[in-house]
Amino acid sequence: MGTYLVTGAAGFIASKVCELLLADGHVVIGADNLNDYYDVSLKHWRVRHLQKQAGFSFQPLDIENRAAVDQLFVAHQFDAVFNLAARAGVRASVEHPELYWRTNVEGERNVLAAQVQHGVKKHVLASSSSLYAGCPMPFTEDVPIGQPQSPYAETKKAAEALAREYHDRHGIDVSALRYFTVFGPAGRPDMAPFRFIKWIDEDRPITLFGDGSAARDFTYVDDIARGTVLAAKPVGYEVFNLGGGRNPLTMRQVIRLIEQSLGKKARIDAQPANPADAAATWADIAKAKRLLGWAPEVSAEEGFRRTVAWHVANRELVRGIKV
Repeated sequence: MGTYLVTGAAGFIASKVCELLLADGHVVIGADNLNDYYDVSLKHWRVRHLQKQAGFSFQPLDIENRAAVDQLFVAHQFDAVFNLAARAGVRASVEHPELYWRTNVEGERNVLAAQVQHGVKKHVLASSSSLYAGCPMPFTEDVPIGQPQSPYAETKKAAEALAREYHDRHGIDVSALRYFTVFGPAGRPDMAPFRFIKWIDEDRPITLFGDGSAARDFTYVDDIARGTVLAAKPVGYEVFNLGGGRNPLTMRQVIRLIEQSLGKKARIDAQPANPADAAATWADIAKAKRLLGWAPEVSAEEGFRRTVAWHVANRELVRGIKV
């Protein structure tokens, strides 16, 4: 079995990636700085869940700290690195662009440099569908990427370019994964699915930006994590879309799915649309199917049923989480 480094291990997607690797019998070193971009109680919950599984070790570490990253590579011989640590959120990146650059770009550089120094050839990078803003749908990996429309997207574009440079110069094998809107149990509390479920369940009005027609290619977290693990295969340098690959759901449709699963009606607090938000996203996933043998298995309808069920089972935890 292999030994893998997963950065951002307390995060939503990365914690599920750790879970899948551990279930396959691998050793996983999970690193995370446990920053307070969103309520850290949920991050601690995810780490505690992982620590119950054999083969997992947690390291409180910031990938911005090059010396700390190097020490981790000295202590372990990794078969591959999943660099899933990142500052997330389009809107917050507008307010703190320098913070996003330090983590998403300089942090990526630190991890890649450590891989070169210690002979770790495989690198899986978490990128984003936000790069496709303004492109025709469905989005394909070979479409020319224009000017990013947020600092967050700018950092993801720069991270992909940096990974390509390390592939060309040092032979690092790179899978850059452009994730589309991910949801599921223990999801991010700054994202609409978590917030909408919590607000509807607590009989609080939903803050809905725009008229509810904004649409996303929602993808269940288990499918995303499975695709991420599959991306650890040798590919040279490739960019992959990991998304639902079907007609995107509008926010209004998402609200209806949550209402059906909770058995409660939503109250809407309509707010103006945010110009930083894309009107719609939709992934073409043919490349991931062809090269990784991956396709999503959980429908949006089933995914929201599972997500609401987790919420109901963990109401005490969710009640105290700030959104």
